[in-house]
Amino acid sequence: MKILHVIGSVDPRGGGTTNYVFSSAEVWARHGHECHILSLDSPNDSCVLRSSQVIFAIGPQRAQHSMVRRLLPFLRYGYTGNLVKWLNKNAQNYDAVILNGLWNYTSYGTWRALRKLNVPYFVCPHGMLDPWLQEAHPTSHFVKTVFWRLFESKVVRDARGIFYACEEERNLAQAFVSKSKCREFVAGYGAQDVLGDANAQKALFLSKFPTLKERKLIVFVSRIHPKKGLDLLIKAFARQSRDFPEFDLLIAGPDQVGLTPQLIEIAAQLGIEKRIHWPGMLSGDEKWGAFRMAAFFVLPSHQENFGIAVIEAMALGVPVLITKKVNIWHEVQLSGSGHVVLDDVDDIGRGLRYFCSLAPDQLQDIGVKARSCFERQFDLEKNALEIINLMTETLSNNKH
Repeated sequence: MKILHVIGSVDPRGGGTTNYVFSSAEVWARHGHECHILSLDSPNDSCVLRSSQVIFAIGPQRAQHSMVRRLLPFLRYGYTGNLVKWLNKNAQNYDAVILNGLWNYTSYGTWRALRKLNVPYFVCPHGMLDPWLQEAHPTSHFVKTVFWRLFESKVVRDARGIFYACEEERNLAQAFVSKSKCREFVAGYGAQDVLGDANAQKALFLSKFPTLKERKLIVFVSRIHPKKGLDLLIKAFARQSRDFPEFDLLIAGPDQVGLTPQLIEIAAQLGIEKRIHWPGMLSGDEKWGAFRMAAFFVLPSHQENFGIAVIEAMALGVPVLITKKVNIWHEVQLSGSGHVVLDDVDDIGRGLRYFCSLAPDQLQDIGVKARSCFERQFDLEKNALEIINLMTETLSNNKH
């Protein structure tokens, strides 16, 4: 098949959605399929110029300053007349289009173009239909409810199918899609298996952070964002830190919202600022080295569709501590891959104490179960091909 991914941005700081687009494209290419990416980035953006994938970046030649984007709604929404024009000219060169995400102009603009063309498209919402927004940001939820009625419901209605990462995402999305006639599929996402020399990866990480060599690490790797629950994690860690003086907390990831200074201040007020390390965004072998140094991984999110970093930890045989707001918590709990808690300080603290109290062989046993669960359910090599098969079958049935 020849497939076109449509996404708002290919900036890797965007998290799991961008990761999925690139990873699935790589898997499909290895199996003889061709995949291109259409984004609203500027063609001059470094994330576009550095990519080895075929990317058609149709945003403005000069990327607008982030402050301007926040102030001007049409820029924040991502509107550009280039999207419909490009799709009208090129979409028929593809067997199928995959629309990644909702609530920005990529979705409505793609619908506007493809409804007039005989080009099928599928929607991957990537957790963007989760009703958590209603309680966390009621004003934004109201705006999105209006957008759903005016625009996004049409996008989903006319898609050939909607792909969810897990059963929990599908259940949560029913608040929006229950009246839609679109076919729904649970076609697990996942992560690619981690390759490379484990000792070399750990050595690279420690060469950058030598003071951590003798420490036991609780590792967080993800975007630094309010929904990740890092304030809860820091407060929970502070409560347990005296009983487990050998443990430190590593918080790694990009911060696009300027939250880090506030979190550092919380740590200082609690007297644990020297026990928390902030290496920024890690990538490649340096990132894998951080995972391999972990006693266990933690993601205390208030809302998380899938949690690619959780799957990456499991692929490396690292036990995981997650909240019930991470949508794969059922799978983690049933497989014994980790420990599941509520997204509050008390329960996260209990989860930290549980893992910090375990003997090394007990942690290793949980890590073995995590690796087994990854191979069985979350290996992207298999799951990406399942999506290809579902698209092929759906398009074939529509011809008859």
